[in-house]
Amino acid sequence: MGKGASLSESVVKKVLLSYAYVGIWIFLSFTVIVYNKYILDKKMYNWPFPISLTMIHMSFCSFLAFLLIKVFNFVEPVTMTREMYLSSVVPIGALYSLSLWFSNSAYIYLSVSFIQMLKALMPVAVYSIGVMFKKESFKTETMANMLSISFGVAIAAYGEARFDTWGVILQLSAVAFEATRLVMIQILLTSKGVTLNPITSLYYVAPCCLVFLFVPWMVVEMPVLRETSSFHFDWVIFGTNSLCAFALNLAVFLLVGKTSALTMNVAGVVKDWLLIAFSWSVIRDTVTTINLAGYGVAFLGVCYYNAAKLKALKVKETQKQPQQTDEESGKLLEERGEKSEQA
Repeated sequence: MGKGASLSESVVKKVLLSYAYVGIWIFLSFTVIVYNKYILDKKMYNWPFPISLTMIHMSFCSFLAFLLIKVFNFVEPVTMTREMYLSSVVPIGALYSLSLWFSNSAYIYLSVSFIQMLKALMPVAVYSIGVMFKKESFKTETMANMLSISFGVAIAAYGEARFDTWGVILQLSAVAFEATRLVMIQILLTSKGVTLNPITSLYYVAPCCLVFLFVPWMVVEMPVLRETSSFHFDWVIFGTNSLCAFALNLAVFLLVGKTSALTMNVAGVVKDWLLIAFSWSVIRDTVTTINLAGYGVAFLGVCYYNAAKLKALKVKETQKQPQQTDEESGKLLEERGEKSEQA
């Protein structure tokens, strides 16, 4: 009776903790997106400098990641040679800097709700690029699902009241670069046995992003910032915004570590709907019926994609278990053989 009660209590605690991690991640992800929109939008804080904002984030995150790894030993550093850094981390850093630059730029031209709808294309981009680099196997069923997601997003775009071609190009480019980055992580790091969590990833990748962003910043934004002499750096606004961005990475570290990456994907779907509702009710962005119908089609496709991934993970786990039991039984037989020889 006592064992059963303690077991059920531990299960309840694990479930509650999982929900807490999911809730924290949704809140922080939601906050960072809305905060970035507030800073960059010309109708709000009116500071339309996405490269500068991204560089502030990267500087802040690099500093805190350094403290967590080198000073407080919160996370173990990864063994990284100079050759591996140049051949693997640098290309990933370049893709990450482009992804962040373009995604932040899109907030100047598009509504939060429409950006979330366009982000539904991420599984399509990841799968397509994965097939291109032979990291994913081509399946007709999966490709049909990807086409359904694309069709849903196309309907949502057709019904967008504030459609801006340049903003759409920026957001789609951000999705493409981010999808390529995720595939490159598998090719350049995971395949070599190197695993970077969000904290170690910031430690190695964020300084690299700063270097890549510095060149376009000098050409695009620095001359304009020099002319705007009325601007004064607001430590409260940019400090809290950067802190939220870093806290989001820490939340990803906890969420994936305590649950799974798939849980984060499912939580991301919930977050997207919350952002669309917030964008419509609070920011007063126009969300049309065609918008919702199109995103609904894409949403069903993304749900199916996540369900298929979960099924594939379960199959892998069930395949591993017999192999583990065979290995264990083999070790036991070897040990028995050694003991009999010693006897």
